[in-house]
Amino acid sequence: MRSLKKNVWQEDWFAGIVVSLLFLVAANSDLLQSLERKAYDIGVQASTRNPGDKIAVIAIDDQSIANIGRWPWSRDVHAKMTDLLAGQAKVIGNTVFFIEPQLDPGIRHIDRIAEFVAKSALQSTPDGPQLDALLKEAHDALNADHHLAESIKKAGNVVLAMPFTLGEPRGNPDKPLPDYIVKNSVGKVTDRGNAAANGLLPLSAVSVLPPIPEIARNAAAIGHLNANPDVDGAIRSEPLVVRYYNQYYPSLALQIAARYLNLQPTDIQARLGEGVKLGKLNITTDSSLQMSTFFYGDRDGKPAFPQDSFYDVYQGKVPVAKYAGKIVLIGATAVGVGANQVTPISPVMAPVQTLAHTVASILNEHFFVAPAWAPWAERAAWLLVALYLTLALPRLKAGTAAAITAGGLAALLLTHFLLMTQQAMWLQLMGPAVLLLAGHLLLTTKRFLVTERGKEKSEAESAESNRSLGLMFQGQGQLDMAFDKFRKCPLDDSVMDLLYNLALDFERKRQFNKAEAVFGYMAEFNPKFRDLEQRLARSKAMAETVILGGSGGGRTNSSILADGSMEKPMLGRYQVEKELGKGAMGVVYLGKDPKISREVAIKTMALAQEFEPDELADVKERFFREAETAGRLNHPNIVTMYDAGEEHDLCYIAMEFLKGKDLVPHTKPDHLLPIPRVMDIALKVADALDYAHANNVVHRDIKPANIMYEMDTGSVKVTDFGIARITDSSRTKTGMVLGTPSYMSPEQLSGKKVDGRSDLFSLGVMLYQMTTGQLPFQGDSMAALMFKIANEPHVPAHTMRPDLPPCLSAIIDKLLAKDFEQRYQRGAEVVADMRQCWATIKAGMAKK
Repeated sequence: MRSLKKNVWQEDWFAGIVVSLLFLVAANSDLLQSLERKAYDIGVQASTRNPGDKIAVIAIDDQSIANIGRWPWSRDVHAKMTDLLAGQAKVIGNTVFFIEPQLDPGIRHIDRIAEFVAKSALQSTPDGPQLDALLKEAHDALNADHHLAESIKKAGNVVLAMPFTLGEPRGNPDKPLPDYIVKNSVGKVTDRGNAAANGLLPLSAVSVLPPIPEIARNAAAIGHLNANPDVDGAIRSEPLVVRYYNQYYPSLALQIAARYLNLQPTDIQARLGEGVKLGKLNITTDSSLQMSTFFYGDRDGKPAFPQDSFYDVYQGKVPVAKYAGKIVLIGATAVGVGANQVTPISPVMAPVQTLAHTVASILNEHFFVAPAWAPWAERAAWLLVALYLTLALPRLKAGTAAAITAGGLAALLLTHFLLMTQQAMWLQLMGPAVLLLAGHLLLTTKRFLVTERGKEKSEAESAESNRSLGLMFQGQGQLDMAFDKFRKCPLDDSVMDLLYNLALDFERKRQFNKAEAVFGYMAEFNPKFRDLEQRLARSKAMAETVILGGSGGGRTNSSILADGSMEKPMLGRYQVEKELGKGAMGVVYLGKDPKISREVAIKTMALAQEFEPDELADVKERFFREAETAGRLNHPNIVTMYDAGEEHDLCYIAMEFLKGKDLVPHTKPDHLLPIPRVMDIALKVADALDYAHANNVVHRDIKPANIMYEMDTGSVKVTDFGIARITDSSRTKTGMVLGTPSYMSPEQLSGKKVDGRSDLFSLGVMLYQMTTGQLPFQGDSMAALMFKIANEPHVPAHTMRPDLPPCLSAIIDKLLAKDFEQRYQRGAEVVADMRQCWATIKAGMAKK
């Protein structure tokens, strides 16, 4: 029975079954799904359709901002553009959010004057009515919102955007939406397939930011502008409908298409689990009412949709007559205004361009569809491949099998791309294709390995030839080629003798790493051969020998003693064991204090290479002064500094050796720590900063890379106190060029004198990143990033992560206040609020 089982699992058909079942289980794995998305993108790129000439784009580009002024513009600018397009464009789709009123300072003064006049004796004078009229005229002249609202009302064809905050509602809305928003909801919702009961519903929203009432009331329609990227961040589909509690709202693209067809929101029908009907257009979607958008490629070197600069149209350089009867989409393409999107045809597509593709897809009924029979076809393809690997491949000759596999692979890929490019259908056939290729390779490799056993006899016959060639190459000094030949010989005592002598030759040439490789190869066969253990250890130690010294020294303070052992290199009184890693301005080594057998981390800085000779003496003095200041810090959450010195043109600091790792891995979205651990880390860092600031020490470079954390013990240590001040003035400006200012405070970026509150801002950035997986301020360029840090508010952390405790989000907001007077003034305040927040969280958990 045991022999029968052994024969079964060794059979090729059994291996084919195992491989097929493994791929069936892994069908939804990240790897296979990423291949499906990549194949989908290639299919989109290979598909060609004519987008038509219905749509044009007016871009708020860099040229427009440079000439009209910094963003955001006054709404008078948008009003003038609307007036220009009125009477020409059939539909004007504006992607700019008008969710807050524009308050001109002059209006406030005029209103105060009007209030004074109304209460004063001037009101009863003969000139009172005229004064009222003049004040009203001045108020209207300065009211940009009113101007834009009147322009939109006059045009009668402007469709505006409003963003929803996506998420699953857990109760009821705070208040009902106003009538001028509700009238934009979908006219009819049907559920013939009982989709709602099966959970097949559109994306849900928990809040909405509509345009201000004066503007919203005059819009022809309002649609949501929310993207729903795939797991890889790419935009491949458009959520045509968003569910807001018990109401359904169409997307901006769908509203624009409806207006172009002279339809109203009441003419839009949402068929849950099936698709959307717009007049006589049937738009097939997935179960969440998301349409797989068709992205149109460039034609004859020109973009699919004509695009003009906002400034050129605004100044009359582009005649508005060219937009007669068209859909005109207005949106930002300038750097730093909005975020570009990744699409199947472009890694940097502006949202307004994505909108153009979406509107064209709806009007032309160009979209990709996964037909109802797709799952069955995909399973059938998998089954055919599995049957081939199990029943046919084991019986075929290598050449025939390779031809059939190649043909089958080509058929699957061709079917995928023909369906996409010709029928706009998407079948997920990459899983069967990968199964076919991987199964063929695995089975043929298995067969090859079995065949290899039969070749062992012939290889033994060639061992003598390889031995002779190895000796010849060794005699000619070609040691690498000799090692290659000796490795082809079956290992026995005679070959071990040859390899031993070869390793000694490598040592004589001081190629210790290669000697180590030969000794290691020998140890795999017989670690007790001669003095192999001692030889291997010595070669490994010599290969790791650290050469210390300045650029001109090229010297070492390590040596081989008479008995063949190695003396470790020294830095001051510390014995250097090995290199731990490289920093911005030097190398970090593991060292040992021989007198007390204490392990230390030694951070070296080659200051002579970073600073000009005339400033080197001052920098060294500052280095030791900073080291002395940081060395006085004695706190359980601050790394202890033991010593500082200079040797071989290197300045070094000996500090506590930490076994943990920095926090950088825990800032990634898929490796975030639990909220309690993040709060504990932040509390300890804040406590350490409070202690340092009380001793007049400012860190200046708080970031995840400078916080060491040991997962098992929860130990937190802040490192690199005092180093930031040195690196900031280096010749290469290492701290600025090699890093980013993402963690710097506004006052630090502006070059002002900073105090401990700057470190607390950096702590807020780090805490935001460790809770949301994203930085609070991001930009396409260094200048854009610095501008956002100094001027633009961050997106609240609870918006990025809805399950974040409100009290923790409030702490982050206060840490990130741009005015340092509005921030926490001391780390102790952060510690107190953090503990109060944790108490609130625990109380809430206890109630549950």
